[in-house]
Amino acid sequence: MTPTEIARVQKYLRETFDNNRINLKRRSKNTDSVEVLLEEEFIGVIYKDDEEGEVSYAFNMAILDMDLPELD
Repeated sequence: MTPTEIARVQKYLRETFDNNRINLKRRSKNTDSVEVLLEEEFIGVIYKDDEEGEVSYAFNMAILDMDLPELD
């Protein structure tokens, strides 16, 4: 992803979720994706998909069962 794409997606996420603590960070080995951070905590990855000129971005966030709260 280019710096412009990263900035546009980051702006979109910040505005959509009304949260300026969302940051996107380039990955060292992959150019088709970026890390998603909430402040400095890693929360997921966004992958760029360019199929026949149609570009989309997919956000993948894993949630561990042990991190889920118990329900009352």
